[in-house]
Amino acid sequence: MELSNRQTEIIEKSIEIIANKGIQGLTIKNLSKEIGISEPAIYRHFASKVDILLAILDSFNQMSEMFSDIMETFEGSAIEKIRFMFSKMIDVFSETPSLVSVIFSEEIFKNETVLKNQVIEIQNRNQKTVEMIIDKGKKEKNVRTDVDNGSLALIIMGSLRLLVKNWNLNAYGFCLQKEGKKLIHSIDLILKP
Repeated sequence: MELSNRQTEIIEKSIEIIANKGIQGLTIKNLSKEIGISEPAIYRHFASKVDILLAILDSFNQMSEMFSDIMETFEGSAIEKIRFMFSKMIDVFSETPSLVSVIFSEEIFKNETVLKNQVIEIQNRNQKTVEMIIDKGKKEKNVRTDVDNGSLALIIMGSLRLLVKNWNLNAYGFCLQKEGKKLIHSIDLILKP
């Protein structure tokens, strides 16, 4: 879906509001005030708050698809692929910290089936991408074979999630990229045969 400049502005401001005030702070009234347009003007671009949240999730979905596509063609060992993928994710979060409040706050979507399904789709794709990398690495004998793909993917993805969430909860009080490099090194050690 191609977004207009105004729709993009609404999405970006919505992400900021969620980051600063939580999901309960994201109201059409607050959003219109932050952007400086009327509430009816917001409704000309999005039919509801749910539609705004769907658009936010759609942008995450596109990012997830992009990472998945890149990993299919990326030349390198499984460890190099995961290192590259996680480094890029850490760069994205470092550049736009407000994304963390949305992307790792699935609980805000659980009461809306359409939003929950979108989150599940994103998580499943990311899980499958990491499992595919691990499986290929096992076949190439550069990833340990004594732990199943799903468990390794869960350990890897959960570690990244916890690091980023801690960074967010600690008001970005440490260098995510520095800590991310340490985590990626540890993941390398966990994956090696």
